[in-house]
Amino acid sequence: MKIKTKAALFCAATTLAAGAAHAQGGAETTGPYISGGYNYLDFDEELGGDAAVHGVTARGGWQFSRFFAVESDITFGVDDGGFDFNGDEDDLDFDDNNDGFFDDVIAGPGDLGLDYMIGGYGRFILPVSDRLDISARAGYAFAEIDSTVQTLGGNELVFGGSDDGPAFGASAAYDFTENLSLRADYTHYEFGDANAESFGVNLEVKFGG
Repeated sequence: MKIKTKAALFCAATTLAAGAAHAQGGAETTGPYISGGYNYLDFDEELGGDAAVHGVTARGGWQFSRFFAVESDITFGVDDGGFDFNGDEDDLDFDDNNDGFFDDVIAGPGDLGLDYMIGGYGRFILPVSDRLDISARAGYAFAEIDSTVQTLGGNELVFGGSDDGPAFGASAAYDFTENLSLRADYTHYEFGDANAESFGVNLEVKFGG
């Protein structure tokens, strides 16, 4: 399994650990919040390759204090991502050309679709100014993924099902008003058969005071 390390995540974590002294004053809205927006996901399948999927995300959370919140979100795929599959008959236990041997390579174009992905997180917030916050979050996510591959032997292979694993990332939010902000997120997902990187932009509405 290919593991990706993101320097931006470590920078955000370092800033959170060392930068509390830079937080500026100003009352922060606490209580419930919801958001929705666009998400770009890059999946790295163990039995395939990289596939880019476009999705929409809805999120709900509760901010308990200036520095901590809990939240959950759900993402639905709206556009399948294409990838070039390159596997092995023996690994798949499938004889693509029906020659009685399992030592051939299975290759062909594939499509990856995200049915849905849901996750729950704890979020640690660092106020940079009265209007700008950066944060780190960590939690667990569950996804339903489907992949279809058209092999050179003329067969269609379908992979997929549910997958789950830890998720962590960083975000930045700019407050237009006390109750309305624009938030950009990066999240890394460590699933069993596929890793994923997510980049999202959401409009967030806060209901607390």
